[in-house]
Amino acid sequence: MPTTVIARPGESAEELLKRFRKQVAKAGILSAVKRKRWYISKSELKRIKRKKAIRRQRRKMRKRMMQQQRRR
Repeated sequence: MPTTVIARPGESAEELLKRFRKQVAKAGILSAVKRKRWYISKSELKRIKRKKAIRRQRRKMRKRMMQQQRRR
């Protein structure tokens, strides 16, 4: 899906560029390009996802422990 931005009457180049950047960010184009820059095998993706899940879980546990300590 191409991202196009048409200049509005009286709109400056800076404003036009700002709208374009917002649309690109919202569409997730740059993040997709960065993600697809190198090939990552399925097994590597699984390993990365597992690591992220473990880190996320540890963060949640740490947060819960801190909240419990504050209650005491």
